[in-house]
Amino acid sequence: MFVDRLRPVLDGIGESYEVLVVDDGSTDATPALLERIRREWPQTRVVRLRANSGHQAALSAGLARARGDWVASIDADLQDPPETIPKMLAQARGQLVDVVYGVRTDRRTDSMFKRNTADLFYRVMGRMVTSSGPSHAGDFRLMSRATVDAVNLLPEHHRVLRLVVPALGFPSDNVGYERNVRAAGKSKYPFVKMLRLSVDSITGFTTAPLRLATWFGIVGGLTALLLLLFAFVSFLTGHTAPGWTSTFVVVSAVGAVQLLCLGMLGEYVGRIYTQLQGRPSYFVAYDSLAPEGPPGGPARVAGDDDAQGRRADTSSETPGSERTGR
Repeated sequence: MFVDRLRPVLDGIGESYEVLVVDDGSTDATPALLERIRREWPQTRVVRLRANSGHQAALSAGLARARGDWVASIDADLQDPPETIPKMLAQARGQLVDVVYGVRTDRRTDSMFKRNTADLFYRVMGRMVTSSGPSHAGDFRLMSRATVDAVNLLPEHHRVLRLVVPALGFPSDNVGYERNVRAAGKSKYPFVKMLRLSVDSITGFTTAPLRLATWFGIVGGLTALLLLLFAFVSFLTGHTAPGWTSTFVVVSAVGAVQLLCLGMLGEYVGRIYTQLQGRPSYFVAYDSLAPEGPPGGPARVAGDDDAQGRRADTSSETPGSERTGR
């Protein structure tokens, strides 16, 4: 069990800490289980979202409530080993860095499809985004108080934290680890969500697709000019033989390029629209540290822009986040 492995690690650090668990709108017995853990482990704090808001939103909800000098984010599926956290803390203090990334050096436990798509994702992001961070570094990381405060000040929606944190440019280092088999349950990142994360990553951190659309337009225009010259020469030499196939191919190719360019532009326009709406990325239903009452009470609204006016309302990221050095 995650708690059985995390608690000895944190107790062994020899400093005060807080474990903040973000329950991303679960519909099973997780709330009851978390309340039992909280009674048995006083350092546990539970933040429950009103509805499932997604992995990155849950991470943001945790970061918006972290109170420690150092904040580590980790998922509760035990694929990322909690035993790596003390190494991260020692690395951060020894190297005087603000961020220590957990880098997956061995992904044999992942499926071949997951390994190949992940490798493709990091390769593409490495070429398109100048500050994409270490390859194969997910959301298992240790951050200083300054880093957390900087992330919380960012007002953007649909943030991808594995790109947001490196984009800050704070001093960083890496700690390698072997990715383990999932302890229980199934991955909440199917192909569709992975694709959505990739689109958010690209459109949130680079304008390369817009430049690509421009290049498509230039290439398409040059191609059309060459075809026009070819048709004119054919007409002068009397070799004009209209063909349905060539016409169909040209029209289809131009149409496909136009639709692709419109789709890219639409992604950016959609992000602008979402940002202008200013809707919170998540709604907090319950925080065990807050005095507003027991679980099930009225929801408190909290979003990405929450941290701009409420510095004290901050915390680590996903289920199993830890805090050291209060």
